[in-house]
Amino acid sequence: MSSYEKLLEFGRGYLQEREIPDGELDAWYLLEHLLEKDRSWYFLHMKEEADQGLEEEYNTLIKKRGRHVPLQQITKKAYFMGLEFKVNSHVLIPRQDTEVLVEEAAKRLKKDAKILDLCTGTGCILLSLLYNRDRLNGVGVDISPEALEVARENSRLLHIPATFLRSNLLNQVEETFDLIVSNPPYIPRDVIEGLMEEVRDYEPRLALDGGEDGLDFYRRITCEAGEYLKPGGWLMMEIGQDQADDVRNMMEAAGYEEIQVVQDLAGLDRVVLGKKHQEESDV
Repeated sequence: MSSYEKLLEFGRGYLQEREIPDGELDAWYLLEHLLEKDRSWYFLHMKEEADQGLEEEYNTLIKKRGRHVPLQQITKKAYFMGLEFKVNSHVLIPRQDTEVLVEEAAKRLKKDAKILDLCTGTGCILLSLLYNRDRLNGVGVDISPEALEVARENSRLLHIPATFLRSNLLNQVEETFDLIVSNPPYIPRDVIEGLMEEVRDYEPRLALDGGEDGLDFYRRITCEAGEYLKPGGWLMMEIGQDQADDVRNMMEAAGYEEIQVVQDLAGLDRVVLGKKHQEESDV
């Protein structure tokens, strides 16, 4: 049997040899996941021998990560806006870039707002907006029944009430909302094969493929969302870094006002947002 220190040394070396991005960190996260202990505990006990069962399980997880299976799919959890979300192969893994969308949406939320989240996936956007806001209510929509199962489980685990509906974007939606948010698929179809293995081979193609030019979902959402927004309501969407001009033009053509492009921490265009005219007939 190996000590915890030797286990971690093996994991780091194995992942580095296979050129896994952030392999050294991932080796630690996988050990932490199995131990359910923090670094302080590890440093106090690192010379002790690990249980044989734990050693075998760690080796299994390390080898799985070595095949480029995403860390979050191995541990079945991801962190977003300070909350822990369940993930699996049926949903896109929440990413820090998407927090910009949540932050911008939160700035414009009324106390009793109704929120619609299109392509909800894990539900991370909607549930983060509803968290600690008791007077809000929201609906998350996805075409994937498996994704909706994950979103409902996250709602239950986080004790954040929300409604989740299977729908092809707005097809089954009947209400109107103060805010519509979405992180839709936006990768051009012929670009997907060139993505890193963790994304290309393990994340759901349904959540990636934005059509030939990556803009299919933006065309539908900007064209249709006005019917489901209350006057003065906001439409906000995450975009790829080179899609701001196209999406802004779509929103202008659809009659939205106060259109803005918001950048992420890396200085890349990340969110386009616009406001529906106060008079419903004008949009």
